[in-house]
Amino acid sequence: MVKAKKQSSVPEGRLLSLDFFRGFTMLLLVGEATELFHYLSDPSLKGTFIYALGSQLHHHPWNGLHFWDLVQPFFMFIVGVAIPFSVAKREKQGLTSRENLRHAIGRSLTLLFLGWALYCIMPGKIVFHFQNVLAQLSVTYLIAFLIRNKSFRFQLIFSLSMLVVTELIYRFFPVEGFNHPFVANQNFGTWLDLQYGGADLNWHWVSFNAIPTTAHTIWGVLAGILLLRKDKTPMQKFTILAIAGIIGIVAGYALNPFTPIIKRIATSSFVIVSGGYALFGLAISYWLIDIKKSRKWVLFFAVVGMNPLFIYLFDHIGGAGFIHHMLLPFTHVLFGWMGALTENILTSTTVWAFLWYITWWMYKRKIFIKI
Repeated sequence: MVKAKKQSSVPEGRLLSLDFFRGFTMLLLVGEATELFHYLSDPSLKGTFIYALGSQLHHHPWNGLHFWDLVQPFFMFIVGVAIPFSVAKREKQGLTSRENLRHAIGRSLTLLFLGWALYCIMPGKIVFHFQNVLAQLSVTYLIAFLIRNKSFRFQLIFSLSMLVVTELIYRFFPVEGFNHPFVANQNFGTWLDLQYGGADLNWHWVSFNAIPTTAHTIWGVLAGILLLRKDKTPMQKFTILAIAGIIGIVAGYALNPFTPIIKRIATSSFVIVSGGYALFGLAISYWLIDIKKSRKWVLFFAVVGMNPLFIYLFDHIGGAGFIHHMLLPFTHVLFGWMGALTENILTSTTVWAFLWYITWWMYKRKIFIKI
């Protein structure tokens, strides 16, 4: 926990586009637990803009891409962007390379433990699942950290090699019944999870996703290194990020006929297209906020991004449900006359606002939960 002097705006010297992008992503992640996205895609709303929006806030069932499929890649990417900044800050404080490495290993193990523990809470027993974002990030973060000082070429080739290796394993895995690379529950990823009893046969997520999606965090590190460079102008940085993003988007969609875009098993085409969107999203954020100085809404999102671990854990251990239960008698009086669906939508929105307010309250008191 870190406490600092009170102030009324985003701290000076921060890359505000990074705060914004991380906060925007985290606000979306915690919004899912309010069930708002579920109500927005209620069948009674079919044919409306609200239903179309709600549909984009759910994962695509298999081969395809919805906006919601980009949220986890955004999160893993932005963690990578932050690595060069946080390491530079710790080095400035006097930490040695060995101390930084020890810190990174400790953080990775903590993320792995927390990701695993979240799966045990709901059923009330020990289970072995490692498909959520914290468990996946424990792997991608550590790998990206370990190679962060390698050359741009090395890191790019390394990240692409992980995609190639993943593609080859899926395509040529020889075990009968699991040798269909792009069929749900009949692929290498499912087979691997079945070996230790952690398979997700209902939703088809696989733990092996941590290997190909390491590319997201590595590309984030490369973006962070670029943003720290003194020999590039802000417009040059924006241009490089935007072009890289467009290349990734085009390449990912171009691969779809050969390797389907499937988030649930993190195919190479999915990793590339979602990585392209992450790079392009950061480029636009950087252009608007750090170049054009359009900062009206930065703090609104940044306060969430400054406490990402706390709000994610609070949300996923039942915080959203607790707030919903607490507010329901009052929101029922206020909104019940509008009909059940409208009441549910407005109640969920109110719960989401309360989750945001918790991060604002912590920000105002300079309470930041870190590992």
